Amino acid sequence: MDTATHFAMGFGLAGLAYVDPVVASDPRLAIAVMVATIVGSQAPDFDTVLRFKDNATYIRNHRGMSHSLPFMALWILLIGVGTSLLIHPAGIGHILLWTAIAVMVHVFTDLFNTYGTQAVRPFSDKWISWNIINIFDPFIFSTHILALLLWITGLVAPAPLFITLYVVIALYYVWRTATHFILTKKVEELDIENGRSPEPDGHYILIPTISLRRWHVVHAKKDGSYRMGWYSPDRLIWADYIESMDHPAIEASRKHRDIKALLYFSSYTVSEVEETATGYIVRWADVRYRHRRQYPFVGVVVMDHHYNAIDSYVGWLSPDKMNDRLGLHIS
Repeated sequence: MDTATHFAMGFGLAGLAYVDPVVASDPRLAIAVMVATIVGSQAPDFDTVLRFKDNATYIRNHRGMSHSLPFMALWILLIGVGTSLLIHPAGIGHILLWTAIAVMVHVFTDLFNTYGTQAVRPFSDKWISWNIINIFDPFIFSTHILALLLWITGLVAPAPLFITLYVVIALYYVWRTATHFILTKKVEELDIENGRSPEPDGHYILIPTISLRRWHVVHAKKDGSYRMGWYSPDRLIWADYIESMDHPAIEASRKHRDIKALLYFSSYTVSEVEETATGYIVRWADVRYRHRRQYPFVGVVVMDHHYNAIDSYVGWLSPDKMNDRLGLHIS
């Protein structure tokens, strides 16, 4: 989820903690639990500081080790014990419990979007992304804001209010998960019915959008090429087809740390090469993030004719801004 939603969830879990009669009866403990759930809801994303080093390090590691099983335990201990010592030593058990819930909810909800996490490290460094909930979900965020307003104004007691909120959100996750499963099968059937192929060629990925009724679709074909489009009720529209080029410059670019970072993070990339007067420009793009006919999550390496890197970039940029950043003004 996005930072704002995780922040709202931190407050929401503090409200849910009032189901614990000890927390509800002790204002000081309730404050300590709120501090712990807010910080715990943000802690796995503290690796954002890696941006200050460079984009390659950030992309390779964001939502990686910081969301892993060992780090989840570390966050719980650091935040729970620290908050307890600073605010309410006698309530350490309750504080640790709600810190654990906040940290685990953060990591669990991140599994549902396209970016995903490496939540099962150290057992596997596989990126887990279920593509079910958009990274910013208006329903989840707005229901939290509404519940917090009802709590702040005193119109509804926190325990029943936040029990209701999280039951509704749990049902929402179940509904979205079932919908994603059903529509993935339906997209495959629609594609076959439209005569594209007599049987499935590769697999289909449905990616959530802000709209509950519209999904981006990526068809990862067996030959390594991709079709991109969108699905809305009973309509499957293909908007683009893209495949990687074959060139020595592309193979050479795989050794560059920026490209290694992109390929470590994503298994859905395509590459292209452009020859210039001074060498080559190799562009890699993650096809899952198509936006306005462009692929803004990219890795680019500018090379000379001997495939030596001159400049590079990895991260989020439109093609026009990319050219400006690297000083590329090629017709």
